Amino acid sequence: MTPETVTTLMSEAIQLTLLVGAPMLLLGLCIGLTISVFSAVTQIQEMTLTFVPKIVAVFLALLFSLPWIMEKLTTYTTNLYSSIPTLIR
Repeated sequence: MTPETVTTLMSEAIQLTLLVGAPMLLLGLCIGLTISVFSAVTQIQEMTLTFVPKIVAVFLALLFSLPWIMEKLTTYTTNLYSSIPTLIR
């Protein structure tokens, strides 16, 4: 296995990780920003106001994007396993 192959495999793995995590992270970021603006405007400094909606939003994003995530991970793993004979030469 050449260093270029290892670099390519690691690059694909990192890209897949970022792609799979993006829906939850982006939704959590948007909800957090919205709540922060609301908190600043109303001067409400309640800590549960920040955490509970973000947790619910991230859970819902995970729930709705789970089939897509599983399809991406399954495809990546299948391709990785099927390329093992060519990688070990």
